[in-house]
Amino acid sequence: MIRKRSSRILQAAFALLVLPFLAACGDEHPQTTFQPVTEFGELINGLFYNTTAWTIAILVVVEAALIYILVRFRAREDRPDPEHIHGNTLVEIIWTVIPAIIVAVIAVPAVKAIFELQRPMDAGAFEVEVIGHQWWWEFRYPELEGVVTANEMHVPVGRTIYLTMHSADVIHSFWIPRIGGKRDVNPTPRPREGEQPKRTHLQFTINQAGEYDGQCAEYCGTAHAIMKMRVVAHEPENFDRWVQAYRATPPAPTDPLAARGQELFFRSPCIACHAISGTRAIGQIGPNLTFLGDRWTLGAGTIDNSAESIARWIRDPHGIKPGAKMPGTRAGAAGMPATGLSDEDVDAVAAYLFSLTTEASMGAVTPQPVPTDTTQPPAQAGVPTPAQTR
Repeated sequence: MIRKRSSRILQAAFALLVLPFLAACGDEHPQTTFQPVTEFGELINGLFYNTTAWTIAILVVVEAALIYILVRFRAREDRPDPEHIHGNTLVEIIWTVIPAIIVAVIAVPAVKAIFELQRPMDAGAFEVEVIGHQWWWEFRYPELEGVVTANEMHVPVGRTIYLTMHSADVIHSFWIPRIGGKRDVNPTPRPREGEQPKRTHLQFTINQAGEYDGQCAEYCGTAHAIMKMRVVAHEPENFDRWVQAYRATPPAPTDPLAARGQELFFRSPCIACHAISGTRAIGQIGPNLTFLGDRWTLGAGTIDNSAESIARWIRDPHGIKPGAKMPGTRAGAAGMPATGLSDEDVDAVAAYLFSLTTEASMGAVTPQPVPTDTTQPPAQAGVPTPAQTR
């Protein structure tokens, strides 16, 4: 009976030990840190592997010595009591020097990495201003006048990216695991005269085109868990086309329902808060809706994107994302009254917004290099850029 019980305990312990390793063998890990696509992520991974290797080596040596001592010097009836030792200078030197060397081997690369990650902005880097809001992300591109995105950051592959980050309300934390480590996004206090506002920064170069997911990593209120974001890394020529499409006037909807939704949108309160590039909607309070139909989710990762989901969101954003600061059709929010849109109007507006896609705008765009203005100062949160006030 005792042997059977011991066998079951060992089997259960083995299963608990093996289960995490089996769970880690799946293919889909969109937010893994072990497949970095930047030199920043590779640097962080290198530190992790270095520390882990030394930790495992220490564990193996210590446990091997412990097991040897327990077996070799176990108590036996025919053995006298062991000799008492009061200090050993050589042993004490060894167990002081060896840990000091190991700490140095771990600390020196870490300190070197800190200085590398805090270096000034590289010449020719592509700057992106990151603004954290409760509970969504805003991305502004000082080099690309008038280009603003929400919850998706678009960047070119192979060019150094320099993020300048701050918050419009509380402390957030920017984290795209496949790009690298986390960085706090703090509210910016009013600077003293002659001083620049204090902001946090990240600098990296993405080496592979793709879409990389991340999220806020600092508790920031009710909807913190659904404050996600995505980095879309384009090949340079595709990035140029994306910018050209962004700046183009969206084509008129061909679907009658979407056409009616367009008319409703531009005479509704929506344009007081939201912007759509190339139109007279230049609101600065809420997320920019340009190319909304392309986004992988709504509400910064809350629900999948579709015309039906957009309609649900317009009707009752608070029922989908607790704490949302957007009024619904029946309930107000953040000091704003309910929109009062009927169900038919909501469906029409949703159809129009879902029709706003890169593909639709690219149809009339001829590929050409994107002119840049490296002297353009970063846009401030809540202040329209020149292109948005036209």
